[in-house]
Amino acid sequence: MKTIQMTIDPHLLKAVDKLTRLRKTTRSALIRDALEAELRRERVGELEARHAAGYAEHPPHPDELSPWLDQQDWGNR
Repeated sequence: MKTIQMTIDPHLLKAVDKLTRLRKTTRSALIRDALEAELRRERVGELEARHAAGYAEHPPHPDELSPWLDQQDWGNR
């Protein structure tokens, strides 16, 4: 691991310290987890955008989904 320095607003540091006490962890671990979660969210967003773009460029034929749609339970009982 690498050590870095960062600047943080006092109110945010106070909130981080409170959460680290509640979770019984360290600032570094909490911030690492938060950064990893944000990077995962960003990656999922990119994949979802690519998925939507693919369907926009090559939409499915209406008959292509019919067998699947007919098998779904949409809660209409």
